[in-house]
Amino acid sequence: MNFKGLKVLVFGTGKSGIDSAILLKKVGAAPYLYDQKEDLDIGKVREKLHDASDIPVMTGKLPEEEYQETKLVVMSPGIPCDIPVVERFRSLGTPVWSEIELAWRVGRGSVYAITGTNGKTTTTSLLGKIMGDYFPEVYVVGNIGNPYTGCALDQTENAKTVAEISSFQLETIDRFHPHASAITNITEDHLNRHHTMEEYIRVKERIAENQTKEDLCVLNYEDEVLRSFGRTLSCRVCYFSSRRVLDEGIWLDGDTIRYTKDGTVHDLIRTDEMQLLGLHNFENVMTAAAMALFAGVPADRVKKSISEFQGVPHRIEYVTEIDGVRYYNDSKGTNPDAAIKGIQAMNRPTLLIGGGFDKESTYEEWINSFEGRVKWFVLIGQTREKIRDAALRCGFPGERILLCDSLEEAVKVCADRAENGDAVLLSPACASWGQFDNYEQRGDMFRDYVKNLRK
Repeated sequence: MNFKGLKVLVFGTGKSGIDSAILLKKVGAAPYLYDQKEDLDIGKVREKLHDASDIPVMTGKLPEEEYQETKLVVMSPGIPCDIPVVERFRSLGTPVWSEIELAWRVGRGSVYAITGTNGKTTTTSLLGKIMGDYFPEVYVVGNIGNPYTGCALDQTENAKTVAEISSFQLETIDRFHPHASAITNITEDHLNRHHTMEEYIRVKERIAENQTKEDLCVLNYEDEVLRSFGRTLSCRVCYFSSRRVLDEGIWLDGDTIRYTKDGTVHDLIRTDEMQLLGLHNFENVMTAAAMALFAGVPADRVKKSISEFQGVPHRIEYVTEIDGVRYYNDSKGTNPDAAIKGIQAMNRPTLLIGGGFDKESTYEEWINSFEGRVKWFVLIGQTREKIRDAALRCGFPGERILLCDSLEEAVKVCADRAENGDAVLLSPACASWGQFDNYEQRGDMFRDYVKNLRK
């Protein structure tokens, strides 16, 4: 696409919006940043633009002439697509892209894209390490915190881009075409954005819609939706399973991950050779390994990288041990399914801190997964009463449920009640919004509060 002189509205002034606007300017377009907040500090936005501070910034109500003159809209992932401004552009036939689509149009090389309700950050980080340990030019981008638009112009034809892709970003792709894609799983999440599970599933499955028979899609065989989806694809499909032996694909067989190649079964790695814990992480390993093997990384190099990988911050991250009590930060557990994996990884009696922003999730399945592991259930945030009521319905003892006004209070309450041999786990099953800027800030503050217990 020729961007020369093209007037482009970049919706959102966060990191992805800033990087998109800068990229557009570099390729000759005429971008302007837009934010509906009339009280936006435009000076701070210009500071973030650095050498591109002359890019116009517009706030509040959009004038009619902008609707008529704008030829492309690039969305930041946090901006809903069903708001009146976006719907008006669509009614005029103006293309609406995610920043992933923009970066893919500009970038070069091959893309390895990962989505799913849970596991995508760990899988992306692991695949990034495997690929980076073997190939000379690898970029790890997307929802993991590094906007794809920030590196697209640096890429050569030999580039390997490993991208974590959210459902928000997949809503507005057009021709985005990964060489290999993966959907780790699909469970209830973001219904406040997508409204129905059917729409959430449809958006997730878009990751493979432009793939051809030369490409690969890795899918979770134990997810019935994804198992059925795989049968509809024209690209190659590799299933993974943590529950059964597969005739084709990659699977966990006891304590060993095995895979098929050219009709022959090969051992890849034993679980005791990894630093990752938990069945969900073994699934993440299988996903990343399947994509790396498809990319041409030799199996021995895949194994070596996996064995060295230590995981990602905020995902069942060990913080410290104080008086025989171990503290774990699972702030990335932003929905009930992710939090289930967090509690299932605990091998000690656990004081569990949950609650946060309400994404219209249900919590009974999470609570029923405790199976006697949870000694105290400490709740914070907007959802604390909703989760408490669900816990009571599930038979969790009410005298073991505590409501706190802040994360700091929750950490102190847990520290007071924990005994030698226990674990304290922050695994909220909710988004961080309202009390925190993001799950990273929530996890960082949890770490700080825990470390302050020593003082």
